[in-house]
Amino acid sequence: MGFQPDYHNIQDAAYNLQPRRLPLYEHSVHPVVMEKVMGVELIPLFQKDKDEYYKRYCAFFHEMGYDTVSFECCIGPAMPGSGALGSNKDGVIKERKDFQEYPWTEIPDFYFKMYRADFEALRRQMPEGMKAVGGVGNGIFECVQDVVGYEELCYIRQDDPELYADLFQKVGQTNRKIWNRFLEEFGDIFCVCRFGDDLGFKSTTLLPPDDIREHILPLYKEIIDLVHQAGKPFLLHSCGCIFNVMEDILAVGINAKHSNEDQIAPFQEWVNRYGDRIGNFGGIDTDAVCRLPTREMIDYIENVIGQAQGHGGFAFGSGNSIPDYVPPEQYLTMIRTVREIRGE
Repeated sequence: MGFQPDYHNIQDAAYNLQPRRLPLYEHSVHPVVMEKVMGVELIPLFQKDKDEYYKRYCAFFHEMGYDTVSFECCIGPAMPGSGALGSNKDGVIKERKDFQEYPWTEIPDFYFKMYRADFEALRRQMPEGMKAVGGVGNGIFECVQDVVGYEELCYIRQDDPELYADLFQKVGQTNRKIWNRFLEEFGDIFCVCRFGDDLGFKSTTLLPPDDIREHILPLYKEIIDLVHQAGKPFLLHSCGCIFNVMEDILAVGINAKHSNEDQIAPFQEWVNRYGDRIGNFGGIDTDAVCRLPTREMIDYIENVIGQAQGHGGFAFGSGNSIPDYVPPEQYLTMIRTVREIRGE
């Protein structure tokens, strides 16, 4: 009969309930990997035929044994002059004058003009039994960095604390407007909502913990409250060592957390610390997906799943994502191993 997806498995895991079947989860799978795995054209269709693109995009997740499609449209590209975060560009906001002249009120319209066709095509092509995880990509910190730059933001923190605070507040207001509109227009496509906001690096947070508590987490709560009011759980994707603010993150109402890296802490530590309160998504370090021989990868995955079972909501996948440099055969080994454990 083939694989029958059921998005409730991911939704249950996000609510920290034991799902009927261990769900697979990825924050994202690069279309290059999808093309190699499926042996079909995908990337050129994005501009030529969105319906066919999303039909094949969704089919990939279905064929690989996922209960959901991972999908988000990021705010950053809809912010004029953005690119300081991911493209090494200079930030367009350096001082108060830049902040005051920036077209904040126009960003929600820019966002939906840019992405409406994608959300609509995704809705039309969603397979039976599936829904999406994701929604509005980029969190508060990432959006601030995208128009300011991390280094410049640190200078502003010292030189103009009032502007520093206002940047987070304005981004929070803007993002909340986008989320509110998104949930009204496209919330039906999604069973779990999320954004990614990388707050840390290998050893600690990128900003002082008190700054995160004061300037970022209250704005998270406003968006998370909107998601909860829409009847959906919220998943936070955040890379880095963020243990020193995790209790504060839990306090603003996240339902689940994704991202783990072995050199920071093995997945089991996240499960042991927080498995009684939130769902934990991830499991295998992306570097391990790339490098481990088959037998070692199987042992790794069996160990993670064995230790995580019985500790609340759990969805298995890479600790970060499947970027374009992951060898397709390595990715498929991961998928086959989990599906064999599931008895498929």
